[in-house]
Amino acid sequence: MWTKINQVYSTPHAMNAWAHLVGTNKWHKVKPIASDGVTNTFLILATAKGADRQVYVATESSGNITAVYM
Repeated sequence: MWTKINQVYSTPHAMNAWAHLVGTNKWHKVKPIASDGVTNTFLILATAKGADRQVYVATESSGNITAVYM
């Protein structure tokens, strides 16, 4: 879905990054498959938030973010 990002959140714990999406109005965790993938996905989400741009966010049925396109 194409959406904007309300907020992003991460912690220093391994593979823990989140985004609050406008389209669903709830927090979604970046799926923790690989640490580089979580970091790169979080950077795209944070960049989109900072630039106030829409991104395409792919989620699985549980709500985890699996891909982001800007």
